[in-house]
Amino acid sequence: MIYSNNKLLIDKIAVDKIVKQFGTPTYCYSYNQLKENILKFKKNFNKVNPLICFAVKANNNTRILKEISKLGLGADVVSKGELMAALKSKIDPKKIVFSGVGKTYQEIEFAAKKKVLLINAESQSEIETILKIARKVNRVIDIGIRLNPNVDAKTIKEITTGKTINKFGLTEKEVIGLINHYKKSKYLNIKCLSVHIGSQITSHIPYLKMLKAIQKIIDKTKFNFKYIDLGGGMGINYGENNQRLNYKKYSNQIDKFVKKNKVKVIFEPGRSIIGNTGYLLTKIIYIKKTNRINFIIVDAGMNDLMRPALYKAFHRIIPSIKNRNKVSKRHDFVGPICETTDKFLSIKSYQRLNEGDNVVICDVGAYGKVLSSNYNLRVSPKEILIKNSKVIEIKKKKVLKKLFN
Repeated sequence: MIYSNNKLLIDKIAVDKIVKQFGTPTYCYSYNQLKENILKFKKNFNKVNPLICFAVKANNNTRILKEISKLGLGADVVSKGELMAALKSKIDPKKIVFSGVGKTYQEIEFAAKKKVLLINAESQSEIETILKIARKVNRVIDIGIRLNPNVDAKTIKEITTGKTINKFGLTEKEVIGLINHYKKSKYLNIKCLSVHIGSQITSHIPYLKMLKAIQKIIDKTKFNFKYIDLGGGMGINYGENNQRLNYKKYSNQIDKFVKKNKVKVIFEPGRSIIGNTGYLLTKIIYIKKTNRINFIIVDAGMNDLMRPALYKAFHRIIPSIKNRNKVSKRHDFVGPICETTDKFLSIKSYQRLNEGDNVVICDVGAYGKVLSSNYNLRVSPKEILIKNSKVIEIKKKKVLKKLFN
């Protein structure tokens, strides 16, 4: 995304031109950025040669998933719906990992019938459910067991998943007990030790602590896992600060770990693959000026992009037309929803804006559209993809009448 003659371009196409054709609010994705991210991720871990399973929870648009599949990735899913989306997108079941803390009997049975690579279990009760299904279908089911390593990911508390106060995974003692209990099962094949400590992680230190916790399990059980699922959580730079994950240090430690234990690593990246590929195009409806604040009221709301309201997440907002007329006054970019938390950004100063101008909310490819809702009976935005200099509509905007019972 660059400016040319003061006009903002996404993959060489002017934002205002896109808006003229598709309207606002609209989610726009860059295929070029998606491909670059995937190639960069593979390069970062080329020594390890991992199985990369994209976290469908981050973005479940089936056109996006098809492109991801063509670029060689599998899928990490956490529901029957996500599994169906992955299969519809032609992702090989043997490259699909079924995770999640609350899988139902019906979901597990569906995954077993589709012969996914692994079902990562998070409790003994879930393992017993898988066992019941395996006996019913008279077939061995490959499973993983998720460890909760009690490691602080040093991220937003709402997206931390690897501490004992979190609902995810099992303690070291519980994991060891379950391995010993089920390792000789006729219907369950424990193939994987799984872990995922959180999201938007920008330091390699928590990951190194996570690897040590996994190594302790291997050393104590002497169990030969085929796979170690290291989850995802790799953070991206949203522009608020410049802290970035040191992939080299993390990759080097994984390389040593793999050579020592002779295992295949699975990753479940979401944000690092799709986050910076997405933009939310929105139009300024009104500018409401008070003594202290200029409220920039746009036609996108928290129902379209929940992250700022949910996590106080930071997203840059960039005008479609750049000018040098700076207004030294606080600007709050807000939506039309009847909630005080319907605010995208508060900034000390900004360029001069006018009603009717278009602005772009950046880095919304992950946990953007998937978290949207019809709150205030507002329809969800359409989604478009820019590929090979063409703008393709990949999800239509719903008709308002269809929201009514």
